[in-house]
Amino acid sequence: MTYLEQTAIIIPSLNPDQRMIDLIQNLKNAGFQLILIVNDGSSRKYAEFYDKAANDFGCKVLEHAINLGKGRALKTAFNYIITRWHNCTGAVTVDSDGQHSVQDIIRCMDELYRHQDCLILGSRDFSSGNVPFRSKAGNIITRQVLSMLCGISLSDTQTGLRGLSQKHMMEFLDVSGERFEYEMNMLIHAKEKKIRIMEIPIQTIYLENNKSSHFNPLTDSIKIYAMFFKFVLSAISSFAIDAILFVIFNAVFRNIIPDYYIIISTIIARIFSSIYNFTMNKNNVFQSKDNTKSTVIKYYVLCLLQMIASATGVTLLYKLLHVNEVIIKILVDFVLFLLGYRIQMKWVFHSKE
Repeated sequence: MTYLEQTAIIIPSLNPDQRMIDLIQNLKNAGFQLILIVNDGSSRKYAEFYDKAANDFGCKVLEHAINLGKGRALKTAFNYIITRWHNCTGAVTVDSDGQHSVQDIIRCMDELYRHQDCLILGSRDFSSGNVPFRSKAGNIITRQVLSMLCGISLSDTQTGLRGLSQKHMMEFLDVSGERFEYEMNMLIHAKEKKIRIMEIPIQTIYLENNKSSHFNPLTDSIKIYAMFFKFVLSAISSFAIDAILFVIFNAVFRNIIPDYYIIISTIIARIFSSIYNFTMNKNNVFQSKDNTKSTVIKYYVLCLLQMIASATGVTLLYKLLHVNEVIIKILVDFVLFLLGYRIQMKWVFHSKE
């Protein structure tokens, strides 16, 4: 069997048009045999396109009764391939709106079979003039957030053209997210599991200013950053507890132990706030399933290191700058907060399952 015969094309779609049929015809002409379409709750008036795909081109069409989201559509496709198409060794996910050329799809497939251990991304050039503002802005923001918080440096974080092996389909089935945030979570999961992410440059095609896209810049961006937002809320409430206790203990110990009151206040405040923060992060933010004992140990090793860094940093900067201790603490802890997010995600609450 050739790569074309072993590679599935996955097309998640919602309310498609003739461009999906044109794409399928071009894929068939190129030699692709396994084309799997997921109808993600499209209106009945679009049934003709799915019927044509199935009857005229021999595509397998799976259907959601209601719109469940792109993430769920991809999981539905992964599950079908794993359980039914046993001779399929890999797949390329493709958007249904004609924004991925067959030449780029084939290039993505070729790279997948050269690098079976990688997640292949077809990456667009966002510096070109035909990129809609919302797409360019969304990619820039997401790219910077991923780089700063997760250590993932990519040129295109939102591409729908991706190549992955059947082994990795199994890996990604358990990744959280039902809508557009799922594709972002795939990247984070790949980083956590040390799955190499390989980018290949592709054509940057936006038709009619990308008006066919179902991506909502506001609601879908909130879902994409949901984990970080929850981490921020947990950190803000923990920080409030920590800062209030720091001020109280500062007042108590300033005259009792003038040489060490900052360090003592930092330690006591952090003990109370860390108990609250650990509970929130484990259960609500990262939803870790790891053994609580080992997670507690890792959390408090990190907490101890951050506490030492905070106390030392605040003390040194206070002696150097003679600025209010609380202001210095806010600046020092903000830097430690960003670093702590990455460490907690990748090590403390990282599930081994």
